[in-house]
Amino acid sequence: MRKGGSQLAHHGRKSARRLFAFALASLTFASVASAQKFTRPAPTPADWAALAKLPDFTGVWEVPMGGPARSSSSSSTPRVTGFPPRPQLSLTPEWAAKVKDLEANAPQDTGSANCLPPGMPGIMGEPYPMEFLLTPGQVTIVIEAFSMVRHIYTDGRPMPADPDPSFFGTSIGHWEGDILVVDSEGFSPLTTIEMMTPHSDKMKILERFHLLDANTMNIETTVIDPVALTQPFVSNRILKRHRSWTIEEYICEEDNQNFVDSSGKAGIKLTPPPEPASK
Repeated sequence: MRKGGSQLAHHGRKSARRLFAFALASLTFASVASAQKFTRPAPTPADWAALAKLPDFTGVWEVPMGGPARSSSSSSTPRVTGFPPRPQLSLTPEWAAKVKDLEANAPQDTGSANCLPPGMPGIMGEPYPMEFLLTPGQVTIVIEAFSMVRHIYTDGRPMPADPDPSFFGTSIGHWEGDILVVDSEGFSPLTTIEMMTPHSDKMKILERFHLLDANTMNIETTVIDPVALTQPFVSNRILKRHRSWTIEEYICEEDNQNFVDSSGKAGIKLTPPPEPASK
């Protein structure tokens, strides 16, 4: 009996090793295949010179927060915020019923409470700074919230036929004059169109980044999802630039006060952590 058990365990170990080797070979092949999809040549002096002629998006930006509070001056003009009035989502009947069911059975313990970052398009409206970096063939956005980095490729590569699902999707951009136009596809099912509204695997996002003045940017975002939406959902966000700002470290799990008890109920610790002992 022990001999049979030993043989079975040995067979299991051999199978596990074969499975691991197969998985490793598959990952290696996938990595090589991915690397072969598009090879970007080294930037030339002409590429850097062309970059200098583009609109200056560099620096740290933020979405101004707050309601329509008035400034301390005598002006009656409301303070500009990052969220102009937004239209309502126009959901298909099937999707409206799905959202209603999700809202009725929403878990108390949400992904964001456990440091799961928002994906596109919500990450671009987080109340944290983001830094734009322009290099030949790419716009990189370093987002302080959740220490996320978004890559927008402007090197002429095509959109993959079947992009791997991710929180930001695959973003391919090009310049139309002084406007950066970005198409994004392939989103994780853990992301949403907004709040509790999920998307289908057909969702695409079109963004248009445009400077309104030297330190004000508008991002027009169009969400297209023929399964979830009866018409495209268009919104605008205003960003303000702060030349003296830098991006800070953001570690979501550090001092995380959220918890889930033994019954699965979510809660938050309201007692502040103790002060560090003085030396």
